[in-house]
Amino acid sequence: MTDDPPGPDDLAALAGTDWAEEFRAVPREHFIPDAAHASYMGDEPSHWIDRKTDPATWQRAVYSDTTILTQVDDGQAPLTEETATTSIDPSSSSTAPSLVAEFLDLLDPFPGDRVLEIGTGTGWTAALMSERLDAENVYSIEVDEQVAEQAAANVKRSGHSPHLRVGDGADGWPEAALFDRVHVTCGMREIPYTWVEQTRPGGVIVAPWAPAQALGHKLVLTVTGDTAIGRLGGRAGFMMMRGQRHGYPTPVGDRRASAGRVDPMRISCAGPGLEMAVAAFMPGVAVNGLGSGDDRVGLRHPATGSYALAVRSDDGVKARVSEHGPRSLWVEFEAAYLKWLSWGSPGLERFGVAVTSEGQSIWLDDPANPIGKV
Repeated sequence: MTDDPPGPDDLAALAGTDWAEEFRAVPREHFIPDAAHASYMGDEPSHWIDRKTDPATWQRAVYSDTTILTQVDDGQAPLTEETATTSIDPSSSSTAPSLVAEFLDLLDPFPGDRVLEIGTGTGWTAALMSERLDAENVYSIEVDEQVAEQAAANVKRSGHSPHLRVGDGADGWPEAALFDRVHVTCGMREIPYTWVEQTRPGGVIVAPWAPAQALGHKLVLTVTGDTAIGRLGGRAGFMMMRGQRHGYPTPVGDRRASAGRVDPMRISCAGPGLEMAVAAFMPGVAVNGLGSGDDRVGLRHPATGSYALAVRSDDGVKARVSEHGPRSLWVEFEAAYLKWLSWGSPGLERFGVAVTSEGQSIWLDDPANPIGKV
């Protein structure tokens, strides 16, 4: 047993066999600032790391399965030990290595493939892909000038030279198309059709898809020509693309009280397949509490300022419902839940997404069976 400090070999072990060589060849330390905030995937509590005052703790965080926050409030406020925990708007980070590896596995690029990355962030994944594919084939876009400037310095320090650009990732990189793969590192409510147009037929788009800006899902879309079709995988929580953030408006109108028919606790225990039914029937509505097993479920529709909260009554017979705004969200939600039950409570694996020039839709079991536009 040795006391050697953690390093690239530790992340190579997290990456598995497919990307171990790249994780070993591109040290993550080149992409992490001297002072940042580490959020561990395991039981260890999140905490501030500072390379100058405690290099051992900094090194251990960098080479463990840790998401490291690198910016808050779109750079309008400095990242400090205080703002890292008090800001409601974390805006850039270095994703936990195991999740980085999972998305790269889903991307599955061949040697020589051309890849468009949406969201350069710290630049680490662009460098990892450059190590495998040759930097000439990697194109990465970052919307934030501060983040992009630092990423360029990080990538240069690592010895790689992918194509980097500051701009809106939703526009893609038209003059460099067509791409074999599109790698998205931010949460998406809507997949821009420009990405479909800029992907070679048979190519793949991999993204964290979050139709209600809740905790999202891994989505792998295959471009079949003028359409991209794919299925949903496991959970994937990422910061939302800046142009697709919801915001949190103040509830509209006076509070309305009513009694619900369905037990909120039953709903909160439902599987993630229910999220897809809600996304299809109530696009733009965010649900809080699904999968929690709690006695309450909340809903909000930022576009109209409508809110609803249903709490299980003490006797479990009626739900106490409180609502604001023009929509009766709880009534709509109960209808979506009962419809999902009528289908046999299908799990997430039975749902998929299709993206065309007319928008995106959710399908059940087969792309020929769309259940709603998102």
